[in-house]
Amino acid sequence: MVTGDFKLTAKAIATKCGILTNGIVLEGREFQSMSDEDLKVLLDRDTEQPLQVLARSSPDDKRRLVELLMSLDEVVAVTGDGTNDAPALFKAHVGLSMNSGTDVAKNAADIVIIDNNFASIVNSVKWGRCVFDNIRKFLQFQLTVNIVALGLAFIGAITKAGTPLTAVQLLWVNLIMDTMAALALGTERPTDSLLYRKPQGMRGKLITPLMWRNIIGQAVYQLGWLCAALYAVNLDTMAHLWLPNTKSSWNPNSGEHILRYPTPHYTFIFNIFVFMQAFNEINSRKVNLDLNVFDGFFSNPAFIIVLIITAIIQALIVQFGGLAFMTSGLDGILWGISIAISSSVLLWGLLIRLIKVPLEDWEKITPEVE
Repeated sequence: MVTGDFKLTAKAIATKCGILTNGIVLEGREFQSMSDEDLKVLLDRDTEQPLQVLARSSPDDKRRLVELLMSLDEVVAVTGDGTNDAPALFKAHVGLSMNSGTDVAKNAADIVIIDNNFASIVNSVKWGRCVFDNIRKFLQFQLTVNIVALGLAFIGAITKAGTPLTAVQLLWVNLIMDTMAALALGTERPTDSLLYRKPQGMRGKLITPLMWRNIIGQAVYQLGWLCAALYAVNLDTMAHLWLPNTKSSWNPNSGEHILRYPTPHYTFIFNIFVFMQAFNEINSRKVNLDLNVFDGFFSNPAFIIVLIITAIIQALIVQFGGLAFMTSGLDGILWGISIAISSSVLLWGLLIRLIKVPLEDWEKITPEVE
């Protein structure tokens, strides 16, 4: 807390607000007499008695304090509503001024709090962290889709099985990935637990090892099922080994494959690919240590609507897409197998989240919110 009030007044207010705990209180004249190096020691997070209150301070003291904190790689936010706060507001990474403050302070600030309520700062932090997490959720989902699609195309090409997913089908997948998933994951609302997390700072990773664990784990699992569906073929009869009454879409002996007309084999692969992404979209709701991906699921109607629309359109494409989408309608058994395999990514996602990986400092233990 930095104020122009007397030392005793500042100390009493800071103690009542929980700002002054085990630290020290300095007055402006004491602050001015100290060197930058001595002050940096007091501002270090690991020092036993840090500087927590600065009383009887001048505008230059506030600006100097901001500069010292920034030199220590701290992200500095300053609040103030007076003309004497303007230098610090302008210098800080984020300057917040009250709407009732002077014009000088408001012009120097980055953000003006219209309702003059400090609680608005808390809400802005909560929403800011929520937006950051929503971007990370979308990236986690998008990278998984891309790795699986590219992996399947590459494996199919080098084994002469062709590309099970056609260009039009991939366009539909991209529509899910870029538009509908962004709408679903981007509308996740903030929770109070976000406030109990350390800030990620200026150098916080957008994609952390925790996310790479989820991305790679899901990609390997999905590619395993897709390859199994592609290559489980009886070499003598060309019948699929675990799809009833389904012929293979390619001949492993000659390397010939059928792409000129729809086949149930490749349609099945396309179907489980899409529904795996739909179920993995639910997994992508969590980019932290939470194990329950359904926590708060029903509080986001947009997410549920997107999943329902995706499922309906996918069913229509599979059953009635024909030559346009290179699909052949599946019977009830193949639909049942499709949903069973696809939904297993939820259980697999839970198992993946049990694997421990190195955490960023701001990802570590979050206190429970009562």
